[in-house]
Amino acid sequence: MEEPYQIIFVGSGAIATAMGNVLSMKQKYQVTLLSIEEDVVDSINKMHVNQKYFPNISLHPKLKATTDKSILNEADIVFLGIPSNITVTYVEDNKHLFNPVALIVNLAKGFGLDNKSIPQCLMRILPNEIFSMKGPSFAREIIGNLPTGFTVTSKKDKNFDLFSEIFESTSIYLDFTTDVEGVELASILKNIYAIIVGIVDAHFNSANLRSLVLTKAINEMRYIISKFGGKETTLFNYCGFGDFSLTALNDLSRNRTLGLLIGKGFFTSDIPEKVVLEGTIAVNVFIEEIAKKRGIKTKRLMIKELYRVLNEDDYDIKNFVNQILSVKRYKNSILDPFFS
Repeated sequence: MEEPYQIIFVGSGAIATAMGNVLSMKQKYQVTLLSIEEDVVDSINKMHVNQKYFPNISLHPKLKATTDKSILNEADIVFLGIPSNITVTYVEDNKHLFNPVALIVNLAKGFGLDNKSIPQCLMRILPNEIFSMKGPSFAREIIGNLPTGFTVTSKKDKNFDLFSEIFESTSIYLDFTTDVEGVELASILKNIYAIIVGIVDAHFNSANLRSLVLTKAINEMRYIISKFGGKETTLFNYCGFGDFSLTALNDLSRNRTLGLLIGKGFFTSDIPEKVVLEGTIAVNVFIEEIAKKRGIKTKRLMIKELYRVLNEDDYDIKNFVNQILSVKRYKNSILDPFFS
């Protein structure tokens, strides 16, 4: 792979535009957004503005956009900046176009097909080396060039230095791990527990209670990640506690906002159908499919109570906090307060 690298972002939404703009500012790489939205492509190429997602922000002139998928064959690095529910299907449908030696980077947070992680699915479709980048990363702050952390993960670490080089001297800071499963799970679980924190905050404006629930959430995430063979230490990467705290405590988070709506009694069963919220999908997948196969005792988890909230029409949301606090405590260790 020789410079200048050809870097393609599949998608022209908020995250693809923001990260593409950051890399374009280095004026070192050829960065292109691959979009299906012709109006967005035109506004980026002609006015250097993404009128749909960042109408008031000027983009760097070196950032280009196109609707021509054939550029995938010329790419050195492809960032997949499209929603998790279409990422795998997109790659499957266009696999013949991808440069077989390009590095493929998944930015989506969610499950792929058949309750598998997106990297697991992509590795079955493409011969390429697959990466993920996950972290506490609101696109509106990335586009403002504010410092933002991401965890880069892949089964092999041989190209980690390349990512350090690409993002060097930008507002994006990286840490690295080969714990792909742990990173993917952390990025999914944080949405679930953000909903729980939102429900709690809707009922009580209590710093003590919020901190208690955050601690229980981290312990549950640690437990579930370890059950799937992930590393508990991954929670100390940007993708772990960093992304969870951003999602659970900031009102820009869609999943936290859903929790606030549920807690205030504004939740209706059709909300998840109107708005794709990764947390609601993940709750059902974990409880109905994955947990029972892994021998996870969900009745001792806050996630099980959230499952009841989302699936029982007569659930009394006023008792939610009491229910998640009534889980039996074990005297062994603070590290295992929930499980035996």
